[in-house]
Amino acid sequence: MMEQKSSLFDRQLACFLARLSRLAGDQLERFEALVRELSASLADGHSCQMVTPGEAELLVRVPHLVSSGPRTPLVLQGPRLYLQRYFCYEQQLASRLLALAAKSLEPIACDALLDLCFPLAPDEKISDQRRAAELALGSPLALIAGGPGTGKTSTVVRILGLLLAVLEPELDIALAAPTGKAARRLQESIVAGRQDLPLPEEIRARIPTEARTLHRLLGVRRHQVSFRHDQANPLPWDVVVVDESSMVDLALMSKLVAALKPGARLILLGDRDQLSSVESGAVFADCVAALPARSVELLRTYRFDRHIHELSLAVNRGTAEEAWRFLVEGGEGALGILTGSLFAEIGRRLEPFLRLAMETGPGDGKDLAALFRQLRSFQVLCAVRQSRCGVTGVNQGVERYLRAQGYDCPAGGWYAGRPIMIQRNEYRLELYNGDVGICLPEAGENGGFRIWFEGRDGQPRSFSPARLPEYETVYGMTVHKSQGSEFDEVLLLLPDQDLPVLSRELIYTAITRARQVVQLSGSREIFCAAVGRRAMRMSGLRECLSQSVSDSPRKRSCR
Repeated sequence: MMEQKSSLFDRQLACFLARLSRLAGDQLERFEALVRELSASLADGHSCQMVTPGEAELLVRVPHLVSSGPRTPLVLQGPRLYLQRYFCYEQQLASRLLALAAKSLEPIACDALLDLCFPLAPDEKISDQRRAAELALGSPLALIAGGPGTGKTSTVVRILGLLLAVLEPELDIALAAPTGKAARRLQESIVAGRQDLPLPEEIRARIPTEARTLHRLLGVRRHQVSFRHDQANPLPWDVVVVDESSMVDLALMSKLVAALKPGARLILLGDRDQLSSVESGAVFADCVAALPARSVELLRTYRFDRHIHELSLAVNRGTAEEAWRFLVEGGEGALGILTGSLFAEIGRRLEPFLRLAMETGPGDGKDLAALFRQLRSFQVLCAVRQSRCGVTGVNQGVERYLRAQGYDCPAGGWYAGRPIMIQRNEYRLELYNGDVGICLPEAGENGGFRIWFEGRDGQPRSFSPARLPEYETVYGMTVHKSQGSEFDEVLLLLPDQDLPVLSRELIYTAITRARQVVQLSGSREIFCAAVGRRAMRMSGLRECLSQSVSDSPRKRSCR
């Protein structure tokens, strides 16, 4: 096993199980180290840890703590060591996904409607979007993968319209995403796509426009890991659509699939090349790889600048030198490498937003919409939180620059235009981790401030600073936090030294947040090292799904 940084919880868990192991001497120390490293690996997104044959031999000497099934705190499956909870999540998810994948529905004869909803381009025999629709119509499980701008949400709008038109006009449909920000973007895309749907108005009107977070969908119970909806109390919807599925971790996906009612359809949308969830697993990528018969990848890009698209393909291929050359050559202004003063350049790009914030009247919906559009026109993305090129360094450095230019930006204080990001879900206020707000002066003469957020219904909402859950200034945000967002222009900052967090998936996720321009601040050596490194997650889900798909029907259980 690799040596990993362990927390106090990791050490205490390892010490507790070691005391129960009845081992002594060197064997006791080795066992405690294995448990400590397994627990620590969960913080890095792994659902299990690989062990050597010698380590496995030691583990099987403790049968009251280690077994091949969920009856013990530790589970050893081949070379994979699990904590019991994560083994159960993985097994339950695989079992239920396989049950969905194995079920074929009666063919639906709707070629004319498919032709209407998915007209062919001149160079197409059949579009990826139509194949995705045929899959979703004929199977209770559909995995629709594709990068930004490939039409995932516009495709799913047409799928929902077809389901309502040819199956049942009263189908109950739920739209969900892992974060509030992603749910809001899904909602906006569904509303826009519904208007262009070439089906009767009564069908368009039945497509829902409200998108929920997965936690709201399942029903949060305060201070509990379980939800209101589970296998015993299933979700009421006939069709559940989840956008940004690459961000959904193993535990949450397992609970979602377990809560589907019998006969429900599940449609997962995502980009398998993006960073995986912050928590354990790489569930969406594993499912797409292991269940090709239930997956369709959308390849044609409709919205991206072609130079950004070419850069993203080079990064995905791992051809680092080619990707660097694209950045150096500039792509007709769409790509570039920042060479000037970092904070002066960032501050200069943010000044139009600050000036507009000073002119924006509190509560004016039209002005606020323009202000949020201006904020989204340029975003700094950081690979790390700490350091000069990390989130904290950027936020402090930008405010120093703005103060030097005469703006009233007190360190740690409120001021017109201060952008903040919520760091913790607050369901009572309907504020979610990743939501971005803008500080503006209160109306009147009292000199106070309110923080404004975009509402899901198009109506902005405001809160006093004292009511907000945890937040931070967001002139810069981590690449992880940017998932589910789009910006006109992105500046990606890389640290001065190579770090394990730098990966091909991180670079890809960052550059595909931009619609028009991508700039990079960092060295060629660090960039190429990152593109050459895959963000590998240790998990048994892909193997479990793949092996069971190839087994006979009587052996399809992973239990």
